[in-house]
Amino acid sequence: MSGRGITKRKLFKQAAVLGLAAGLPTMARAEGIAESAAGPFAANWDSLIAGYQAPEWFRDAKFGLWAHWGPQCAAEAGDWYARQMYVQGQGQYDHHLKHYGHPADTGFMDVIQSWKAENFNPDALLDLYVKAGAKYFVALANHHDNFDTYASKFHAWNATQVGPKRDLLGMFAKAARARGLRFGVSNHSAHAWHWFQTAYGYDPEGPRRGERYDAFRLTKAMGKGKWWEGLDPQELYAGRVMPLPDGFTDIKAAVEWHEQHDRVWNENPPAANPAFTRAWYLRCKDLIDTYQPDLVYFDNFDLPLGQAGLDIAAHFYNASIKWHGKLEAVINTKSLPPERRAAVVEDVERGFRAEVQPHPWQTDTCIGEWHYNRALYERNGYKSAASVIHRLCDVVAKNGNLLVSVPVRGDGTIDEKEQAIVEGIGSWMGRFSEAIYGTRPWKRAGEGPTQVTSGQFGEASVKPFTAADVRFTTKDGALYALTLGRPETSTFTLASLKGYDVARVEVVGTTAPLTFQQGADGLTITLPSQASHEFGVAFKILGKGIA
Repeated sequence: MSGRGITKRKLFKQAAVLGLAAGLPTMARAEGIAESAAGPFAANWDSLIAGYQAPEWFRDAKFGLWAHWGPQCAAEAGDWYARQMYVQGQGQYDHHLKHYGHPADTGFMDVIQSWKAENFNPDALLDLYVKAGAKYFVALANHHDNFDTYASKFHAWNATQVGPKRDLLGMFAKAARARGLRFGVSNHSAHAWHWFQTAYGYDPEGPRRGERYDAFRLTKAMGKGKWWEGLDPQELYAGRVMPLPDGFTDIKAAVEWHEQHDRVWNENPPAANPAFTRAWYLRCKDLIDTYQPDLVYFDNFDLPLGQAGLDIAAHFYNASIKWHGKLEAVINTKSLPPERRAAVVEDVERGFRAEVQPHPWQTDTCIGEWHYNRALYERNGYKSAASVIHRLCDVVAKNGNLLVSVPVRGDGTIDEKEQAIVEGIGSWMGRFSEAIYGTRPWKRAGEGPTQVTSGQFGEASVKPFTAADVRFTTKDGALYALTLGRPETSTFTLASLKGYDVARVEVVGTTAPLTFQQGADGLTITLPSQASHEFGVAFKILGKGIA
């Protein structure tokens, strides 16, 4: 680490000795960074609830794309690689043995060093995403692996120091803003303190049974003369808080221990590791102040780490007002009680809402796994472009936005199957996005046989939408009806329009009026075959009192 970093650590220790570390804003002053931004928001839920309103840019944008990309993608072995490579019996553990070696010898820090992102071209990716219709773009700042993809001032394990040796997030930010996209960052690191405890474990079975993995034994002093000289592995692995106890001789029992102990998911600061919370605050504030994002996605069920999360939220909102002259900031977090949903934009991971919601919200999903998985590519396991469009229509009709991750390979590129999916999304958006951007919900979300239930992680159990499913949006006095599939006949009936005085019907993107009839069954539209699309069609309906 540089001399500047050493000075910061000395300041940190001095502040702790003086009793200053209990107050996070005071801690920031001791570390030599700017104080929290002044403004109308205080660091408590009452203030956030009373003062926040989702900005119009977010409500109008509707569709974002996400690069959930970091060093775990280097292995191309799927989600949670940095944790699961240390759990004997898991697929990623076997992958690591085959491709890197035993985790007592070659740990995740070595995977990071092997990650070069040699073909990373953010301009090419963002050009593709703009053509697909994205209005905002989110880049991963860090994951539970505790590695920062940006030029972090308070964490030496970052992409400018190790691995790619470039400010990857900064490159994404520049490319996104050059194309007029709103820019967001995702911060997942608040759970590293427990999630990464597997790195302190050992094999319960086999020839190296009981031999602790790299995180347990490595110290900063041991790096002398090695590629990681000056770096402290304990800062990456987040400290030995609850390592697997000695004595396990059965893989299944060890896995069950991990599930019951170090994978417990709550947002309380770790009582046994207060330095982690202080470091998280400094890193997150630095991220916000340096890159001035429009959106911060927290992978947390509530704001992260108790008061630290509230401090960051208030700072971000107040800083946004300072930057823009008005509040333009969005914070995403998950599983909030209803009374807190007015304070942020709640995210519903891989899930749905059954009905129109009173507050703007977001669902996020991925066309594959969050971290690139070559096996999924090989077995053609990605979501289709049609399913993404149908999901978008359903979410927007219910006052939400859709954020979609396209997994990025370790080298910084997406594969040809992913590219085809993104281009397919663009083919529909290029024709019908008038019915998406800038719209608001109608009196009802839609009609049709396919129902979804509210909640996270429910997408796998939902039946595919059909052409009989319709979702509604409104804008500028028009009602839009979007079919979630290509209509199977030349006429299409909207039962929800029964009794309305319809004056004109068009296919979105055209100006020629369509033939229609109103009757006891609703509004029946005659649709020319050439006006449809494989994924569905969007109608624009005008009339008295419709929208």
